[in-house]
Amino acid sequence: MTTDPLSLHWLPRAEDLGAALSAIRTGDPLARFAALAALANSRLDFLQTRRLDRALCEAADAIPAAVPRLRLAVLGSSSQEHLAPGIRVGALRRGLMVDVEVAPYGQWRQQAIDPSSRLHAFEPDAVLLALDQASLLPDQPLTAPASAPSARAAVDAAVEDLATVWRAIRERTAATVIQQLPWSDDPPTFGHGELLVPGSTGALAARLRLGLAEAAAAEGVLLLDVPGAASGPGLRQLGDPALWHHAKQAVSPAAAPWFGDHVGRVLAALRGLSRKVLVLDLDNTIWGGTIGDDGIDGIVLGQGSGAGEAFAAFQRYARRLSERGVLLAACSKNDESTVVEALARHPEMVLRREDFAAFEVSWGDKPAALQRIARDLNLGIDSLVFVDDNPAERAIVRRTLPAVAVPELAEAPELYVRCVADAGYFDAVSFTAEDSARNAQYAANRERRRLEITATDMDGFLRDLDMKLTVGPFRPVDVQRIAQLVNKTNQFNVTTRRYTEAEIRAMLQDPEIVTYAARLSDRFGDNGLTSVVIARRSAVDDQPAVEIDTWLMSCRVLGRRVEDAMLSVIATDTARSGATKLIGRYRPTPRNGMVRELFKGLGFSRRAICENGETEWEMPLDGGPLPPPEHLSVIHQGASS
Repeated sequence: MTTDPLSLHWLPRAEDLGAALSAIRTGDPLARFAALAALANSRLDFLQTRRLDRALCEAADAIPAAVPRLRLAVLGSSSQEHLAPGIRVGALRRGLMVDVEVAPYGQWRQQAIDPSSRLHAFEPDAVLLALDQASLLPDQPLTAPASAPSARAAVDAAVEDLATVWRAIRERTAATVIQQLPWSDDPPTFGHGELLVPGSTGALAARLRLGLAEAAAAEGVLLLDVPGAASGPGLRQLGDPALWHHAKQAVSPAAAPWFGDHVGRVLAALRGLSRKVLVLDLDNTIWGGTIGDDGIDGIVLGQGSGAGEAFAAFQRYARRLSERGVLLAACSKNDESTVVEALARHPEMVLRREDFAAFEVSWGDKPAALQRIARDLNLGIDSLVFVDDNPAERAIVRRTLPAVAVPELAEAPELYVRCVADAGYFDAVSFTAEDSARNAQYAANRERRRLEITATDMDGFLRDLDMKLTVGPFRPVDVQRIAQLVNKTNQFNVTTRRYTEAEIRAMLQDPEIVTYAARLSDRFGDNGLTSVVIARRSAVDDQPAVEIDTWLMSCRVLGRRVEDAMLSVIATDTARSGATKLIGRYRPTPRNGMVRELFKGLGFSRRAICENGETEWEMPLDGGPLPPPEHLSVIHQGASS
């Protein structure tokens, strides 16, 4: 298989797209969307992408509200209209429906700063600034030695000028800003000495990218690193000089599906739709050979051969993903004791048994094993990426579990890292301390499950956990983690409303919004920030009330009655504020059925049932304070203003 960086090489080749589209033109809207998403997970060229996009747009009005959606405005200094289909299909590939508004050619600055522009009328959730280097930075003189300070000053001015545009967009729309890093495909003037001349095109491009990255980190702006993703020969394939000169297309139609996929993965990460678990086959995937036949000393791994070093490099890549918060799981047809011994004893083994949050090593079928992995980790099946060298196993999983991402591996192990990395399944828009501690938290969960098995009763198990719940208003330092939870949590989430970091930061300043963030610790360790509540002050039946807009909880702490403790804090604060009622809402989605009766179980009375299945609940606050569960120690750090 090819690993051309712009070919979507990690996806299987498309079948008969026309016949497949004809077969799904009618039917249940949610199933239709899922079928379109399955077709998007193929290697599509520009024309195929446009064809799938037309089918998606035709179905858009019927797609149910349960499907995650996002509104993206694209502001560019070059022609962008031909990129919209690739963006929509790239997002579809990740289960996200995106409405795209492309600003008129060359009017990116006017659209950003004019409050009456199409951009502001569109009310975007995210704004992509796709700007070429020439629009940001004029040519600089090459005369030495004046070129160094002149180039530095020009880049600094360009970065600060663009930062003012970011701020204007964020202040007027509350949208997340995504800055595309510019690139130059001009041939070097000085050959390999290009970066030694500060005023050269290549040196200016490098300085500009670094300056924009540093400013974006300070301003909370996301990056679309096109030159980094298409480095080397791929960068030259992004554009077509003829199309640039005749149509001002910085990205050629041939590269549009690749470009759209990269935009789609950033948008999906923004909506919490990145994958969470890397599931690895073992034989001929993380080592060469078959452990059952070849034995520990016979497998190919590590120093001594190119293939062995390639397998070790793939293990190191998996471990780096684990260190940034991606969970690892094993799924292999093998004898478990033999595998465990190999992981412990082989001197070149990078991954060890404790690196895997789930371990399905048996002789059963892999789709069933993948379902058990998702269940054991309390995650959706669409959280998994399954990597297997065997094309037959990949085909079976794609057919039986289409929600699982299955990259099309190259035959050579030297290309495994590139295949998985290029696919972008694990793109992140933030990195928190809790991300790096995630594997340790799941290891602690295994210890909790062992305690639960040995406990004689549930109350005794909960008491033995010695839990402490710390509840307080949102803090600026926690906004990234809160945004992660708001955009990722699907099961214990009463409304599944999604908010960007910018919108959450704005809530901290809104006196009508009440916020709660809770951290849970126990005898096995700190679970981190695990529950979030966003509520709004209002009036119901002419009486002051507080309405719960968002209430979610991490799956890691389900079953510990944290919700009872949270309600105790919320109800107490609400009563003290003078409100007489607490209002809750449940908006059904395909994933949050577990909280359908949450409010009823907590003592609320149902007020109304809407046609879309949404229910409204009420709790009067005239019965005195609600005590928290006895097995939980609650530390209340005060309500938000």
